[in-house]
Amino acid sequence: MVDIRETRSMLSGVKEIAIADDVSSRLHSDAMDVVVPYLDYDFVDFFSGCGGMSYGFHTLGRQTNAFSLVGAFDIDPYANQTFARNFGFEPSNLDLSQVAPADIRNILARHRSDEQKPLVVIGCAPCQGFSSHRKKDPRKDPRNSFVGKFAEIAVALNAEMVIMENVPDLLAKKHWYHYEAFHKTLENVGYHIKAKILNMAEFGVPQERFRAVVLASRRFTPTMPKPIFERTAFRTVRDAIGDLPPLAVGQTYADDPMHITSNHRKETIEILKQIPKDGGSRPPGVGPACLDRVAGFYDVYGRLAWDKPAITITARCRTPSCGRFTHPEQDRGLSVREAGLLQGFPADFVFEGPFDDKFKQIGNAVPPLFSLNLASHVLSLLRRQSDEFEEHNIRVPY
Repeated sequence: MVDIRETRSMLSGVKEIAIADDVSSRLHSDAMDVVVPYLDYDFVDFFSGCGGMSYGFHTLGRQTNAFSLVGAFDIDPYANQTFARNFGFEPSNLDLSQVAPADIRNILARHRSDEQKPLVVIGCAPCQGFSSHRKKDPRKDPRNSFVGKFAEIAVALNAEMVIMENVPDLLAKKHWYHYEAFHKTLENVGYHIKAKILNMAEFGVPQERFRAVVLASRRFTPTMPKPIFERTAFRTVRDAIGDLPPLAVGQTYADDPMHITSNHRKETIEILKQIPKDGGSRPPGVGPACLDRVAGFYDVYGRLAWDKPAITITARCRTPSCGRFTHPEQDRGLSVREAGLLQGFPADFVFEGPFDDKFKQIGNAVPPLFSLNLASHVLSLLRRQSDEFEEHNIRVPY
């Protein structure tokens, strides 16, 4: 028998996982006082990317035997290399739109010791088609259909629980029909579904990042994880990257190949030198003239503030011209390591692939610090099978 109360101390004591103490020590779980007779669930990660969502379930599984990784699927070869490097598990490089459920079951069977073991299915279908950055683009994005496909796969695998993370716009009116297809596919076979928009900063991630989170279970009505940080206690940019050694433009820190910066053009450096330190914005007249004509470019070339959470870290976060991604005081964009830490990755996580692709993997990932909170909460739900009433649940587009 494993006492779930031990989980918190075990997680905070494992140095090589590099979990921030202030997060791991506050992991919320409704089952912290429940003695668990068994902890034995398989999990599979669809659209696994570099492993942000898998991180929490894999970490909790290593320490409690609660979750065993039996499958990961993604079409990005560099993200798959990163996943394999950090988790010791080779994802399947497959286009899920072209794969039958029977093929997926055959792949999973190679890693499952008991196919009767309950299966937790997690996934983050490509979100670029839903992003608010595409509001002015009238074209349909075929990646949106992956949301419905994900639900079909989960049903075919007879998942014990289904967990999805995506951008908030998935639940907006414009894209509601994609979420509705996902919802109906699960609801029609008996799943109970909860959807909510959560701020990752409330779970220890040092950035303001709002995400749609959906939990579904056949056996009970799930609840959402409760925040562990008040706004006044949000982790900040300083908390995440303040201790890193300074870097010049284009430099790599000798002791950490992930602490490497862009080799900015001379024109970019001259712009950055004119941005006020510690949260400053681009002054009028600095940089391309077009930036002064569009109000939506307020954050372009802006600096992060030391004592606030970062803005949302995106796939373009290496580029100062794409948002408020300039170092608080150094005249350069973020290093790979800095971007990873701001996204909640551990300090020893290694990203594979070309320089730009490393940032893309980071920006597209679920923050690992949040996934650890989520995995802990999901485990408590599986043990308690909670039907606790939760007033807030998104049932109509916002």
